[in-house]
Amino acid sequence: MNENEQKQQGLQIELAPDKAQGEYANFAIITHSSSEFILDFARMLPGLPKAQVRSRVILAPEHAKRLLAALQENIMRYERTFGSIKMPEAQQGRTIAPFNVGGNKGEA
Repeated sequence: MNENEQKQQGLQIELAPDKAQGEYANFAIITHSSSEFILDFARMLPGLPKAQVRSRVILAPEHAKRLLAALQENIMRYERTFGSIKMPEAQQGRTIAPFNVGGNKGEA
């Protein structure tokens, strides 16, 4: 085990009770500048005209890339355990709709 792995194992994370329930999001908008990525997680509900942003996370570009790698690794682990994640035909080969793109926005 290298020094980085030892430090990560010793990391303690506190999860406050009001955060432990989490926030459900089925819509995300990702924007970026030269110095940060902004991830807005929102919830779209049937019959309502607009999505409500429930959470905003701001990351340095390096942390955004680490998040991407961590998500890829976890999706691989998930699929090894539970099988391939099925995507609707209309979405195959592209990112999940309704996750937005445009301007200085990235895709999610």
